[in-house]
Amino acid sequence: MARIVYLVEHGPDSGKSAVALGLAELLSRKVPRIGVFRPVAPASEDVLLELLRSRYDIKHDRLYGVTFAEASKLHAEGRGEELVSLLVERFRPLAQQHDAVVVIGTDIDDDLAFNARLANEFGAAIVSVVNGSGLDASTLDSAARQAYHALADLDATVAAVILNKTPGVVPAPKLPVPCYTIPEVPTVGAPTVAEVAAQLGASVVTAGGDPDSALGRDVLDYVVGAAQVPALLTRLTPDCLLITPGDRADLLVAAGAAHASGLMPIAGIVLTLGIGPDPAALALFERLKPNLAVLSVPTASYDTIAASTRVEHRLSAANPRKVEAALGAFEASVDTAELASTLELTASSRVTPLMFEYDLIDRARADKRHLVLPEGTEERILRAADILLRRGVAGLTLLGDPAAIRAKARDLGVDVGAAELVDPVTSPLREEFAEVYRGLRAHKGITLDLARDVVRDVSYFGTLMVQLGHADGMVSGATHTTAATIRPAFEIIKTVPGLSVASSVFFMLLPDRALVYGDCAVNPDPDAAQLADIALSSADTAARFGVTPRVAMLSYSTGTSGTGADVTKVAEATALVRARRPDLPVEGPIQYDAAIDPAVAATKLPGSPVAGQATVFVFPDLNTGNNTYKAVQRSAGAVAVGPVMQGLRKPVNDLSRGATVKDIVNTVAITAIQAQGFLSYP
Repeated sequence: MARIVYLVEHGPDSGKSAVALGLAELLSRKVPRIGVFRPVAPASEDVLLELLRSRYDIKHDRLYGVTFAEASKLHAEGRGEELVSLLVERFRPLAQQHDAVVVIGTDIDDDLAFNARLANEFGAAIVSVVNGSGLDASTLDSAARQAYHALADLDATVAAVILNKTPGVVPAPKLPVPCYTIPEVPTVGAPTVAEVAAQLGASVVTAGGDPDSALGRDVLDYVVGAAQVPALLTRLTPDCLLITPGDRADLLVAAGAAHASGLMPIAGIVLTLGIGPDPAALALFERLKPNLAVLSVPTASYDTIAASTRVEHRLSAANPRKVEAALGAFEASVDTAELASTLELTASSRVTPLMFEYDLIDRARADKRHLVLPEGTEERILRAADILLRRGVAGLTLLGDPAAIRAKARDLGVDVGAAELVDPVTSPLREEFAEVYRGLRAHKGITLDLARDVVRDVSYFGTLMVQLGHADGMVSGATHTTAATIRPAFEIIKTVPGLSVASSVFFMLLPDRALVYGDCAVNPDPDAAQLADIALSSADTAARFGVTPRVAMLSYSTGTSGTGADVTKVAEATALVRARRPDLPVEGPIQYDAAIDPAVAATKLPGSPVAGQATVFVFPDLNTGNNTYKAVQRSAGAVAVGPVMQGLRKPVNDLSRGATVKDIVNTVAITAIQAQGFLSYP
């Protein structure tokens, strides 16, 4: 099994860091513990290593062998073998502590032979990365073959060749090993305004209302402003950095207006010659609220643009948007299933939180669905939508005023251009939705006029989109209460035939496994029949998401050891589950310790197929379930994913109002997977 993957670069500026990130992401889905190692690091502090350390929660203290200066010194002194021995010595402890390791090859002199030697010493398979920028099809083919044979001639094991940063989508050359082409994505390699500012030693004059977004914009071009306003407006390009003398107040205001109006979105403005902007002009600029950074430098425009164009972007944890863009490009271009098979990776029986979350993304992308997000102007929703669209997790409809959504996205520096934007107030669907809602709720006295008002509400409008097939599912709750999200679902979508109640589960992601807890969010005190429905729904949800269901019906007693109304309820519910699903392993009443701990189970309930190995935990009431999941989350450090609604005819899920962007991405992926398996009910 090639659990060590060694990345070798052919040609400078190949984008090796982005490929390293993509490989690490792929490996992290297959094994619980992933490591990264750089035999020769530029310095003891390396932004790429720190990105990978933080993203994949790598605990190992040292992720590199030696610094570039140390390696060069040993080479110059003719101590090459000593260097190899030192690197192997420093690599082995990390390899022993991780299930897979991505090694990022060195860039020192004679690096190809050196990398091939290290790969062999590490027992690694090589993935070769070739800079495909500016190469045509025939040249790409030649470059790929040369890269492969150069390594094969050094007796290295080559697993794959990746042609990176190619000019558009081009077919991959035919080689003895898999070969992939990744087109150049300008936003991945483009520096941010903040990086340009750091390179220039610029001071920030203003950064709008959201400095992080303003300074985090990508710089895709540079434009020198020296002419009059009409000429400038024709020369501005999308996401350019305008460089102009500090006394050109007219160009400052004109560029700000062009950006704020949507005429030409730019990245920022640099004022040269050490001249500060005219206060009145700056005040007018800020009144436009363009959320652009204005920088000031002491150098002349020519020197400034020369220095700016030398700025290099490096992937880092400080810019997650670029990380997601790099991953999106990798995953869209590389057959990850084929590459994983080539690397002979075998999936571990352990399931870590990271593996579970990445499996959600993979499964959602495999059978893409379309979801509606009613809170279209909420910042976290827009940031999550940017990630979801870049990574192809789902098609999206964002509800709200399209102009407001676009303006907010522009201010945040995110791209939701691939999403459908719908305003419930002006949508032509509103009348149809009102008619449908009136028909569903006529028994409650709902008139058509009242229905027209109701469907203006984004939660009701989104729910009707799902009900009528305009979307496959809905995720809401970032700014709405749980009741505001699920009440329309209960009124319009309703429960699956044969189920008395809709319910919810949390996926509790422990360090080595995923458990399912239900119901912790919806039903305060279910009776025996409802509890049985919750158990059956929870088992089905577990199975749908790769958790083999073994159901524990929890109580304060195990077996026949206790009595009381609550114990009787759980016993009756267990009997109902067994009668309806004889094939489903279920045990109850059972205490939590007997359900989770094999040693306790051997004492309290020996011979049970569930005790000691339960995966689905059904709580007798909401008070017990809600407190237990929060106690496990906070005390055991478990990741709680949910609540995930179940039992509805079509998928609607509720977010916590404190949901993070990552929570939203996970919930959308879960909803998309639910939509893949939903049947059509009349």
